[in-house]
Amino acid sequence: MKKNKKTKKIKKAVKRNPKPKKAKKIKTKKPRMVSKKTPITEDAILTLIEKGRHRGFVTQTEIINTFPGLEADIKGLEGLYDRLESSNINIIESGQVFQEDKAREYEEKKKVELELEEASTSDSVQMYLREIGKYPLLSSEEEVELAKKIEKNDEAARQKLAVSNLRLVVSIAKKYVGRSPNLTLLDLIQEGNIGLFKAVEKFDYKRGYKFSTYATWWIRQAITRALADQGKTIRIPVHMVETINKYQQVVRRLVQDLGREPLSEETAAEMGVEVDKIRYIQKISQDTISLEAPIGQ
Repeated sequence: MKKNKKTKKIKKAVKRNPKPKKAKKIKTKKPRMVSKKTPITEDAILTLIEKGRHRGFVTQTEIINTFPGLEADIKGLEGLYDRLESSNINIIESGQVFQEDKAREYEEKKKVELELEEASTSDSVQMYLREIGKYPLLSSEEEVELAKKIEKNDEAARQKLAVSNLRLVVSIAKKYVGRSPNLTLLDLIQEGNIGLFKAVEKFDYKRGYKFSTYATWWIRQAITRALADQGKTIRIPVHMVETINKYQQVVRRLVQDLGREPLSEETAAEMGVEVDKIRYIQKISQDTISLEAPIGQ
């Protein structure tokens, strides 16, 4: 009996003081590796930012197409979003919130807002931009309906199609400001409007393209012709205006790269044309000098 009592006491003591359990090994999670499929290069980011600055927004589809697999890299995605937002670029959910026409409307509205800010010193320009901002943009279906009415010589439809695209003229004319000291922004807008009205008359909806695409060509043609006719005393052929503009852009870029004025041969190599053509461009693009101007001017 005494032995039994002793064994019971030992068992109770064991229960009260159990053997220490082995410490569990804590498994540390290895840091997730960023997908190597899509390195986020600075050049690609800058290209996307430049595109967004031009329009005021980028779509999520554009981001994913530029950086496939980026959704798996949360930090990289957030960093890219921060870069875009710090550049005042909105990110639009493509295919969900904004359809194509809404995105186009947003883009045109952004352009007009920029025009209003930059033209704040000119009351006449500011008033004009605010006035045309009252006209709503048209959907593709509305453009087709108006085009059908124009075929039946409906003057009201003709006017509506024209005034709804006046903002397009402003956005195009803005790119040509400074090309000639003789033509102001309002002058360029007026010339662009002439091209717009020609586009209204000649638009053929049956071909399937948008009116804005078709009108852009006519607006640019009217503005470049005005620059060629009125911008210089000696008339420059219209087909050479764009070539001269390209030449001037290439020269400016080469000056920055080389730190000096480029040779005709260097400019020709950059543009992929013959040296003789560069010399011809230089000759016709020179400003004329008045005979009454003092020597040295």
